[in-house]
Amino acid sequence: QVRLVESGGGSVQAGGSLRLSCEASAYILNTYCMAWFRQAPGKEREGVTALYRPAGSSYSADSVNGRFTIAQDNAKNLVYLQMNSLKPEDTAKYYCAASAWRSCGRWPSPSYYSYWGQGTQVTVSS
Repeated sequence: QVRLVESGGGSVQAGGSLRLSCEASAYILNTYCMAWFRQAPGKEREGVTALYRPAGSSYSADSVNGRFTIAQDNAKNLVYLQMNSLKPEDTAKYYCAASAWRSCGRWPSPSYYSYWGQGTQVTVSS
């Protein structure tokens, strides 16, 4: 059973930073495509960034490129989403996701992922 547990959400002012964490097993982190998505009220779920550790490849949406970074800590079985220079439009519920496909080839598509965390809320005020 694949279990993903997010933490680290909260409220911050525009320009601030937050770091989200997603806990998963070592096997999942080292073999699956790991991604972060977000969903704002009334909007579709949006791919934010993804990491495929076996290939050392990562991907980011244009809207967060240069501000958000995905990283992995194998000693702690965590994948992080470091969010800097936050904007009010980054306000959403953020989800960790894992895909059993051995690549992140279709990473922005929610249907690519079989496993999801419960989500953590991020609110950015102006």
